[in-house]
Amino acid sequence: RGPAAARVARGATRNAAIKTHDDGSFDYLREILNSRVYDAAVETPLQYASTLSARAGCDVYVKREDSQPVFSFKIRGAYNKIVALGDEAKKGIVACSAGNHAQGVAKSCAILGLPATIVMPLATPRIKVDAVARHGGPNVDVRLHGNTYDEAAAEAKRLVEEEGLTLVHPFDDPHVIAGQGSVGVEILRQMNGRRLDAIFCCC
Repeated sequence: RGPAAARVARGATRNAAIKTHDDGSFDYLREILNSRVYDAAVETPLQYASTLSARAGCDVYVKREDSQPVFSFKIRGAYNKIVALGDEAKKGIVACSAGNHAQGVAKSCAILGLPATIVMPLATPRIKVDAVARHGGPNVDVRLHGNTYDEAAAEAKRLVEEEGLTLVHPFDDPHVIAGQGSVGVEILRQMNGRRLDAIFCCC
């Protein structure tokens, strides 16, 4: 087996041993600390923003997730979810997104050598469609469907039900959340014990 197949197999073993709390709830802290994001993502700088700091009257730092391979933190959650699927991922991945999540899934599947279908609304800007195709390469089939996100999401759901593909949701999934949570771990480590009053996140 090649390196990509080995990574998927390791994910299957780890997925079978997911830790939960005594009440059966997902152990987010454990899963964040053990997330597999760095096969695809990089640790990004926490950059002091001098102009923002002067305007705000306090020290402001910016987490430079725009330096990721897909210019967004979304690759963290996408990769962590897909690699945790193990053999289930080999049947094919489907995602519905008009932007960063689509690129994260496409890049992740290219790294792992997995087939993926990315459903995007018809109105998605061409630059985003092209970016998904570029990151995914021959592994990814980009399909434009529907006039709204909901119509595109319905098509993705159909592919799950009729073709047996596995949906990678952009946010409503424990492994996706755990992958994104690695940003927070990096921030705490990079602050090196210095006080943090607030962290502002994009919606």
